[in-house]
Amino acid sequence: MKDIPVRKIHTAPDEPTSSDSFSIRDLKTLLDGEDIVQELHRHDYFYILALEKAAGAHKIDFTPYEVCDHCVFFMRPGQVHELLLKAETTGYLMVFKTEFYHPQGNVSNQPLRTASNKNLCLIEADRFKKMFAILTYIFHEYREKQNGYIDVIKANLGIFFIELLRQRRNSSNNLKNENTFLQERLERLSTLLDTHITTHKQVSQYADMLNLTPYQLNSMTKTTLGKTGSEIINEHIVLEAKRYLLATSNQVNQIAYHLGYEDVSYFIRFFKKHTGHSPETFRQNFK
Repeated sequence: MKDIPVRKIHTAPDEPTSSDSFSIRDLKTLLDGEDIVQELHRHDYFYILALEKAAGAHKIDFTPYEVCDHCVFFMRPGQVHELLLKAETTGYLMVFKTEFYHPQGNVSNQPLRTASNKNLCLIEADRFKKMFAILTYIFHEYREKQNGYIDVIKANLGIFFIELLRQRRNSSNNLKNENTFLQERLERLSTLLDTHITTHKQVSQYADMLNLTPYQLNSMTKTTLGKTGSEIINEHIVLEAKRYLLATSNQVNQIAYHLGYEDVSYFIRFFKKHTGHSPETFRQNFK
């Protein structure tokens, strides 16, 4: 069973020695006058692409997104994407491991989880200028590596996440009235699905991990997403299956076993029910 190609954090040859848990790159230098073309792959880290001037194409978990000026792409560990950035693109690419950013050691209350909940945010010009200045400061701290630079980077990351969330709240009336408790539980559910989807497929299992009853979990997802807990779980199973079908050459039975299905025929019927295609047909038509 081959896994989906996973990119690791790396630095440019001329950068000082640094931790393998954080990196920020200037896109103009990274592209060096040439397009970047990346085939389907995934990361084991958070991935932020802040585009000042941009042209190209970006697809995350098989959803195409607009590549434009003044936008921020934010990906969570485990998501798959394919990317084309044209040579004239400017901005920053910043990546970091989950364990790198833990303010006060409290993972559950940090803005990181909320900020990474959406893959694309279009930023107002004035706010983008402010956010871009924060990234530029982080970039210089990372390059110079003076005493305490890691703490400075983490502090500015927190400010960057807050600015990103402010932009989203300004852009959506719904977010102004969102229930913080429900939002935190949804974000936690998403993390649990990423971690346990190959072994846990029942609403009751995720409800237990969230200290909720199955009724409460279903009520939460219906209220916020318009879907039952089972529908959310099934969507995640299908998403993970698509990732392996398109990003690896694994046989369907290998993918079925990886996802926890001993009955391959059942997995094929399940996939076709939710996509309209058999796994092999999906691979042939969309790869």
